[in-house]
Amino acid sequence: MINLRKITEDNFIDAFQLKLAPGQEQFVSHPIRSLAQAYVYRDQCQPFGIYEDDTMVGYVMVIYDYDIPEYDIWHMMIDEAKQGAGYGSRALDLVLNYIRTKPFGSSDRVTLTCNKDNAKAMKLYKSKGFTETGAEDEDEIELSLMLQ
Repeated sequence: MINLRKITEDNFIDAFQLKLAPGQEQFVSHPIRSLAQAYVYRDQCQPFGIYEDDTMVGYVMVIYDYDIPEYDIWHMMIDEAKQGAGYGSRALDLVLNYIRTKPFGSSDRVTLTCNKDNAKAMKLYKSKGFTETGAEDEDEIELSLMLQ
């Protein structure tokens, strides 16, 4: 069963062991970098391990942007050995359910960016209702979703 678990002192090393598939480094940062960002933004974000039962298979971070306000999904990745099995889709559903609880503030807007060459991730995000906003930064395309 797929579940999200907050990254804590008990499991952060497991996040360091996750591996991106060759060529994916251009699409997403490794959890080591993301956890450093989570520390800096600790009052407005929550990093999660994506688990299959008791095995970490991926990582994702939710951050709240108080200036806009909106929730952002950062650095979602599935370990190279577990890709293609639907973990990303299920994890994204769980992340959106977490955001619906409004853990940091009131907003129904969820935003993320995706490398324009990452066709698989783009397809996943659009299948969940994310649409392109028209904003781009270098190779990244912004997508957003209004929660129901």
